[in-house]
Amino acid sequence: MVKAGATVIDVGVNRVNGKLVGDVAFAEVRLVAGKITPNPGGVGPMTIAMLMQNTVRAAENLFL
Repeated sequence: MVKAGATVIDVGVNRVNGKLVGDVAFAEVRLVAGKITPNPGGVGPMTIAMLMQNTVRAAENLFL
């Protein structure tokens, strides 16, 4: 479900069998994506906050 060459920013964190993992199947998606962040270790709380802020701003601009 990832378009070839897409930029994938994995911000979700889960614990599977006692190990922290992201929401994206990194090994499979990295073969398709142009750029991908590893998780954990790829992005921090500030990146997530800025992504959310930009998402809200983009949504607000739809109605202006």
